[in-house]
Amino acid sequence: MGAKSLMVMGTASDVGKSAVVTGLCRTFRRAGIRVAPFKSQNMSNNAAVCGGGEIGRAQAAQAEACGLEPAIDMNPVLLKPESELGCQVVIGGRVRFHMHALEHERYAREAWPVIAASYARLAREFDLIVIEGAGGAAEINLRHRDLVNWKIAEMADAPVLIVGDIDKGGVFASLFGTFELLAPAERARVKAFIINKFRGDRRLLSPGPEILELKTGVPVLGVLPYISGLRIPQEDGASLSGRISHRGAGDDITVGVIRFPRISNYTDFEPLEDEPGVAVDYLEYPQTAASLDVLVLPGSKNTTADLQWLRRAGWDAYIQRHRRRGGWIVGVCGGYQMLGHEIADPDEVESRSHSTAGLGLLDVRTRFEREKITSRVNAQEQFSGVAVCGYQIHCGRVSRGANTRPFLRLVQREGAATDEFEGACSEDGRVVGTSVHGLFDSAALRRSFINRVRASRSLNPLDGGGEDFKAMRERAYDLMADALERHLGLPTLLALAAIA
Repeated sequence: MGAKSLMVMGTASDVGKSAVVTGLCRTFRRAGIRVAPFKSQNMSNNAAVCGGGEIGRAQAAQAEACGLEPAIDMNPVLLKPESELGCQVVIGGRVRFHMHALEHERYAREAWPVIAASYARLAREFDLIVIEGAGGAAEINLRHRDLVNWKIAEMADAPVLIVGDIDKGGVFASLFGTFELLAPAERARVKAFIINKFRGDRRLLSPGPEILELKTGVPVLGVLPYISGLRIPQEDGASLSGRISHRGAGDDITVGVIRFPRISNYTDFEPLEDEPGVAVDYLEYPQTAASLDVLVLPGSKNTTADLQWLRRAGWDAYIQRHRRRGGWIVGVCGGYQMLGHEIADPDEVESRSHSTAGLGLLDVRTRFEREKITSRVNAQEQFSGVAVCGYQIHCGRVSRGANTRPFLRLVQREGAATDEFEGACSEDGRVVGTSVHGLFDSAALRRSFINRVRASRSLNPLDGGGEDFKAMRERAYDLMADALERHLGLPTLLALAAIA
């Protein structure tokens, strides 16, 4: 395998591994190195479409930071949790089977050859592979079934950086404890620690880094600052638990996103957070919702189960009151399916409920089929004529009633011309559903939608067209790369990756 490698592991989930890897990808790209990301196994319901299949959203962002189109080889295995005890297994971009938490033997037998082949192909094509681990580096209860951390480090012969999150507290204990639980051969691969998300004066940390280095013999490579509002897509909903409300005195439009237990692709709505005069909250229970202008039902990995949860939580009554008040409702993918009359699943593709009544706010019906649709699409919004692009990942086929207005007109699917109506709208246009993810990345559609909501409240429209979210992401990649170069040093990073 020709490429050099550098691997980033963490003390736990949500310590910033994905952001650090993304920043490293951009740093090495700016240094003129042919670099690609790799994560053998990702557990996430935030997915992106590429090459006719799906990979983790974080790896798609890392590819973007490298200046590359995302590829299946960058994330050959994607585990999409459906419940606390099971998940959908996507190998090579396609769904293979559904796995219970303890069914590991078949999974390893099918996944490992694909993982090894994917890495080998990348290693032949690039000079450097930046590898991301998963969870914590010292998951001693999972070591015997590891396909993502130390087995990958061994396969790639990768030096390892371990990231700890000081914002959560206990960073020195987590770094030291992680190191102590490693086997001797694993410790030998650890070249440095990185302290991430620090707020304040770096001098306040002393003598912590020095004591950690003395006890482990591993240097603290640097301390990265907490970067507020960093627009780098995350793997899953873990970061939502710490998400602070964006509500402020100057906000005119309030948007609430229901935080389903199995929420997927919540990154669809992050662009709204940067719109002027818009407040976005991620809400678990209706008691915390107060009065909203826009209520969002996002994607779900298990639409039927999350619809049942929605009713138990009391959201269905809130939704009906919100609708009667003239509030706006947006449903995407699973959320769109919930807004219809019925969700039929006779083949038990997603659940054992063969038929579940929807919320009845749109004249549509959904039927689940075994084959999953994964495709990138270009479309035109029917209200404004704005051109947008996005992607579809779903098993549910949605049919509209004869007199129901579509939301989009698809003009291209995976690069081939098409002419399809998609999505649905209520008569007054205030209830909208679509199976297309990523639409709000488009500044034109985002601004058009917000201005329609503003008009309904007799507010003046926002001027200008806003900024495409891709441009925001590109700035975020550079911001993270700048932080790495400033606080860790490009020469040090090049040396760690054994790049001359």
